[in-house]
Amino acid sequence: MIELPVYNRQGEQVGQVSLDEADFGGTVRLQVLRDAVRMYEAARRVGTACTKHRADVSGTRAKPYRQKGTGRARAGFGRSPLWRGGAVVFGPKPRDYRFKMPHKAVLAARKSAFLSTFQDGQAVVIDELSVEQPRTKDVVSALAALGLDRSVLIAIEAHDANLWKSARNIPRVAMKPVGDVNAYDLLRNQRLLITRAALEQLVATLRGTRQSPAPDAAAPDVAEPPVAAAETVEASE
Repeated sequence: MIELPVYNRQGEQVGQVSLDEADFGGTVRLQVLRDAVRMYEAARRVGTACTKHRADVSGTRAKPYRQKGTGRARAGFGRSPLWRGGAVVFGPKPRDYRFKMPHKAVLAARKSAFLSTFQDGQAVVIDELSVEQPRTKDVVSALAALGLDRSVLIAIEAHDANLWKSARNIPRVAMKPVGDVNAYDLLRNQRLLITRAALEQLVATLRGTRQSPAPDAAAPDVAEPPVAAAETVEASE
């Protein structure tokens, strides 16, 4: 079990939460984390580098001089890569670097990233984090009280426009709903600030025990088949 203290916005400990390592895969799978980081970074590559091959270079295809008798090396045409202003040999062309991992591997990487963050003491749990109106000063004071002065990822239970506007101008601070946090987000930030409600939502999601919505009480019940037809058949017999 992993024991994490819960703090308020003033940096005071107000409780404690316990996490079962089995909910996060039990162990940190380093190879899966490496593959996930490669996948996310490959998706961020632009891939717009472009060079001209022999077919792309403008110029004549005429032979610059005769084959023999000049004392010079043989030359085919001026677009050769050996000539100034010629083509590029095996140069890059626009391409897409993205590749996909299996869905289960992506989920395993996300669990391992959370587990590594909790085990290494890089996560801070706060009881609640909300603002009535966009105000960067409130978020800055809360981070200072919790001792978070490096790159921080703030995970909340759902999107909050006022809270997001309050944190978007703070350097090295990112904010996401906990359902959108992936392994790359956790590994590229040194600390994780997560609300208690978001942590409970995360554990419930990983356990697969999220309650389905209750059926509408006003919905009519399914009508039972009429009995009159059966009685009519018996009477005719």
